Amino acid sequence: MFDELVFISKRGLGLGAILALTAISLNVIYQATHILNFAQGGMLVLGGLIGVYFSAGGYGSPIWFLGMGVAGVAMAALMMVQGAITLWPLSHSTEQQSWLITTLSVSIIISALLLLTLGPWSAEFKSRVPSFQMMGMFTPIPYLVLPVVALAWFVALRLFFRKSLQGLALSALSQDLDAAAAAGLRVRRLQIAAFAVSGLVVGTAGYAAAPIISISPDAGIRYVISGFVVAVIGGMGNMTGAVICGPVVGIVAMIATYRLGGQYEGFVSLIILTLILLLRPSGLFGTHTARRF
Repeated sequence: MFDELVFISKRGLGLGAILALTAISLNVIYQATHILNFAQGGMLVLGGLIGVYFSAGGYGSPIWFLGMGVAGVAMAALMMVQGAITLWPLSHSTEQQSWLITTLSVSIIISALLLLTLGPWSAEFKSRVPSFQMMGMFTPIPYLVLPVVALAWFVALRLFFRKSLQGLALSALSQDLDAAAAAGLRVRRLQIAAFAVSGLVVGTAGYAAAPIISISPDAGIRYVISGFVVAVIGGMGNMTGAVICGPVVGIVAMIATYRLGGQYEGFVSLIILTLILLLRPSGLFGTHTARRF
């Protein structure tokens, strides 16, 4: 029984770190634009695909770190373009809903390109670094690396939003877009920068998780839904909520997979989401906001 608990916990923490990183990247964009980027899961898979191409380097080698930088920069650049296209028809208040169509369209385009490139099957990734052993059980190294990556991004973003001028400006956008524009902030440029920061997070997350995620045309939508569940449970826009609730949801999902079967993983996560929304609509770490009329 104890061995099973250790096995579930290790893999649940790794899965939770992926969900936490996806939720963090969603929150970065949401804070600056009040937009949910439904293409985020596709960007995670693209980061993983870059990880497949750099798989020969192995974890910890200079080639592997180079590939992580390439994945982060590539996704940042791609998401800057996506951000410019998504935000172009919108006013600062984002009262129009065209972003729903735009972000969903980008997700569909990524899935179609992956289908044309990979076919309907998942790409395989094999790390040259052997699995680590704990209590007689072998576990793939990404399950150990991903929680470290999640904590590193949490600390880095916390410092960025509190210490840098651009981070403080992005924090101002999360409070009131119209007031930030009236104060002279270049709202559109800052919002596109938020897309770039989000791309760095999700690109490196997908790259580090390449050996254990599904790199297939239909995987993106599953990851963005799971990341959205974690973001809502933790409180939309709240980084602390994402980094805490991600591992919790990951462990619960892993228990459901181990005890009931993989088909129940998403079902259990949605049940948790429903209960949280019924009991605390703003999320566990979210704050209540006044409604404008």
